[in-house]
Amino acid sequence: MSREIVRIPFIDSLLGDKVCLYSRKVLFSQIKGIIGWGLKETAKKAKKFSKKYGIPYISIEDGFVCSYGLRVKGYPPLSLIVDPVGIYYDATRPSLLENILNERKFDKEDLKMAEKALEEILKHNISKYNYQPMANSDVIKNDKTKNVLVIDQTYKDLSVIYGLANEKTFEEMLNNVIKENPQADIYIKMHPDVISGKKKGYLNRVKHDNVHLITKDVNPLSLLRFFDKIYTVSSQMGFEALLLGKKVVCFGMPFYAGWGLTEDKIENPRRRQSLSLIELFCGAYIKYCHYLNPTTGERGSIFDVIDFILKQREWAEKIGKFNYYCVDFHMARKSYVKPFIKTVNNKIHFIKSKNLHNLSFSEKDVLLVWGNKNRKKIQNLIKDKVSILTVEDGFIRSYGLGADFIPPMSLVFDSRGIYYDSSKESDLEYILNNYPFSEEEIEEAEKIRKLIVERNITKYNIQLEKKLRINTDRKIILVVGQVEDDESVLFGGGEIKTNLQLLKKVRELNLQDYIIFKLHPDVLSKNRQGMNLKSIKELADLVEIEADILSCIKVSDEIHVLTSLSGFEALIREKKVFVYGTPFYAGWGLTYDYITVPKRKRKLILQELVAGTLLLYPVYYDWKLKGFVDCKTVINRITYERLRNKMQLNTYLPRPIKKILNYINFIVWRLTAK
Repeated sequence: MSREIVRIPFIDSLLGDKVCLYSRKVLFSQIKGIIGWGLKETAKKAKKFSKKYGIPYISIEDGFVCSYGLRVKGYPPLSLIVDPVGIYYDATRPSLLENILNERKFDKEDLKMAEKALEEILKHNISKYNYQPMANSDVIKNDKTKNVLVIDQTYKDLSVIYGLANEKTFEEMLNNVIKENPQADIYIKMHPDVISGKKKGYLNRVKHDNVHLITKDVNPLSLLRFFDKIYTVSSQMGFEALLLGKKVVCFGMPFYAGWGLTEDKIENPRRRQSLSLIELFCGAYIKYCHYLNPTTGERGSIFDVIDFILKQREWAEKIGKFNYYCVDFHMARKSYVKPFIKTVNNKIHFIKSKNLHNLSFSEKDVLLVWGNKNRKKIQNLIKDKVSILTVEDGFIRSYGLGADFIPPMSLVFDSRGIYYDSSKESDLEYILNNYPFSEEEIEEAEKIRKLIVERNITKYNIQLEKKLRINTDRKIILVVGQVEDDESVLFGGGEIKTNLQLLKKVRELNLQDYIIFKLHPDVLSKNRQGMNLKSIKELADLVEIEADILSCIKVSDEIHVLTSLSGFEALIREKKVFVYGTPFYAGWGLTYDYITVPKRKRKLILQELVAGTLLLYPVYYDWKLKGFVDCKTVINRITYERLRNKMQLNTYLPRPIKKILNYINFIVWRLTAK
């Protein structure tokens, strides 16, 4: 009954079945259950429908290890609780979790997995949300030997109401804390939503000489380590305190109370077992929650989610050290680049180059420019010594063209130059010249190469699926056209600057062979500078405008390029590649080169070229999960989008109409992102 639930990325995988929005077209015989968001008001319609037609109601909620960022900030859940009995925070009736814990059916494998997961959680301070900085000793105001923590919650939160508590419960809890701990410092942990001003709490206005408010939003487990005793009504932080071996007093009835591990102020007669901590953890985190594998988009484990969260932290720490000034960015690129560089710890500025002379920069500041032309322009304008990063689309970019307002799933940020300008060393050239590739990286590169071939992956992945059939005994040569004003041609083409010049050269060297000339997709869609086709028909046996680049590569014996990425894509498919310019993949002993590049000092195997180019150089971002990922994940997403779009009407619309729809979607997305 909820569009928001249906829109959760990979909701089918998380629930283990097909999830759709109800309509009259759905047969009742097909419906296994009605999904609602726990006990929230928004679930009333679903519950009413469930009761009326006798169809099971299934509650879902965010899992206990949910995501990197807050859900209210748009971060989707990486784990969900799926409960056909009740819901874990409702102590007024049974839930699936309560039944699991009462039955206590944990085998050795379950407990072994739980022990390993708990070890990872404590080692890395993994909580429900994981964007916050770690707490340090500054949270402790005085030098008292004992410190206790009281956990506040948001006003009338469902976990409070259904945890058998109310406003008076919080008042009673604080009075007890003050009375029981006369020699201790008492701290109240405010809820992040209260700190941000979005909601109000129960204890945020308390004033007492011995009571201090913690108003900084910090990682819960890192904070809990500084306290001896924890008081809570029903917060998940109480359970996390148990995981750290802290003494926990509960004034409500959260899911972890009543099992003999907490000091409880109220009782729940349904909870009949005395559990060990690892059994309680196993039931809640291993048995009860459903997890997503962010790489595959399929059902996964808690370890998949933890790995994803750690990757986000790693990138946030790396990126958050700097403030970024993005110079002369196009409107679309502003929205595209921001998720790649924005963290809670830094600032992003979009500025015009004409205003650079009014600014002074510190060591923490970095200038971002799109493309090599802009880099050269900015270098001539700035007076201060400041780092510059050149930004460009990655080599596996997206499902669709950037000119059609499709956001990139990979970007490169080059501190030295940029990969297509061979006149100056780029970060990629430095990697390929110097990086000591490990056996593991070479093995991973080979897996990625095979996956690219198997899935028919290219830069834009807009294959039209027209298979070429060339009936000839002659050697087939593919000449790949490019956009002639593209920077890769301007800075890496050598003496040859146009498609016609390239074609003339290839024909001159291969008089008797069958030549296919393939137009670039941007030229075909008339989004970029084109060319006069009449001027090349006399030189080429076939001017291909319909078949995709991979179909052309597959039927060809040789691929001849100036600087096109298609040369790299052909190398991945183990074809002979002849190069007339100086693209990044030439000069390493893998291509037939008409221009020598002395700076490229060593011979590489194909897997080393793939590892440097696809595993080490680009930054990959998943727009569905709002997080940094790896090359394999992006390949999986593109495959998913390709299959999904085949089933939609939009796939069969004329290109001009699709472009207009993509632009409208882009504007809506940009306004929503703001």
